[in-house]
Amino acid sequence: MPQKQIGNATIDVDADGFMTNLSQWTRDIAAALAKEEGIGELTAAHWKVLEYIQKEFKENGAVPTIRRINKTGLVSTKELYDLFPGGPAKKAEKIAGLAKPVGCV
Repeated sequence: MPQKQIGNATIDVDADGFMTNLSQWTRDIAAALAKEEGIGELTAAHWKVLEYIQKEFKENGAVPTIRRINKTGLVSTKELYDLFPGGPAKKAEKIAGLAKPVGCV
């Protein structure tokens, strides 16, 4: 299994750089992954989305779709695209320490 060094931490990743062990995730790792994805400093709105995605994954074993996130009133679809440009589901899940979304190229 490939590994990646982020600061002082070594994380397990898949071939696309998505974490494979959520227990290794920290807020510092999330911030580093966000920078790698071209997202600057993570704001309170970013953290709200990331924490929601992780909560849904832990409770249901699956990450919520963009539509589901929108329906919660957490953020609008436009805001989600503004927060995670160029593929909000893929980028948010990567930064949240979760696997690559099914169906993502």
